[in-house]
Amino acid sequence: MSNPLIQVRNLCKTYSNDGVETRALCGATFEIEKGEFISIMGPSGSGKSTLMQILGFLDRPTEGKYFFEGKDTFTFDDDTLARIRNRKIGFVFQSFNLLSRTTVFENVELPLLYDEKPNKSNAKKVMDALNAVDMEHRAQYFSNQLSGGEKQRVAIARALVNDPEVIFADEPTGNLDSKSGLQVMKILQKLNDSGHTVILVTHETYTAEHAKRIIYVKDGSIIADDPVKHRRIADGEKELLK
Repeated sequence: MSNPLIQVRNLCKTYSNDGVETRALCGATFEIEKGEFISIMGPSGSGKSTLMQILGFLDRPTEGKYFFEGKDTFTFDDDTLARIRNRKIGFVFQSFNLLSRTTVFENVELPLLYDEKPNKSNAKKVMDALNAVDMEHRAQYFSNQLSGGEKQRVAIARALVNDPEVIFADEPTGNLDSKSGLQVMKILQKLNDSGHTVILVTHETYTAEHAKRIIYVKDGSIIADDPVKHRRIADGEKELLK
């Protein structure tokens, strides 16, 4: 039997500031299989973003174990973590994080430029990613010419361009109107249907229910880990009983 894609055991994170220690996360224990669509849900300050940052190799835990693809990440040095982030992880943030005076094409291409061996097929990878989010017709637009919903779709294309194992989406609908937010969730569901593992971080129940499973975080602890009984399908307002 193959190992889970992600496996954490008693994961904790404590921050220290001027001698004052703050425990943001403790005791997190769960597994995520390849191809799952998970929501990490909780109120502001609950620890959900800290958990995402650790899972996405943007931060290291203070205690506990984190296995990625069966390997103990404690043994990874900073260079190894950087390579994994670039090749295995795609990030989508609430604030889009696009370069404003740069074209859509160039924004999506950016992760490919960090590759040690630049490939002549980069242009095809960029256009394939833009096609996946229906933004190929905006390839030569500057990102500051786009609507909020279009910017988020470009951000998803950028996360996709290296064909990552995991896509992390941190409050991806937070700055969008309801229609644009639904379009973004539809894209994430489509990507999951095509085999991508998607981990969504949100404080909204409605958004979380577009996933197949919800991990609830409160005061730095996981208080529940349940399948979604009535999953929302981002194609109109239909729901599917699971």
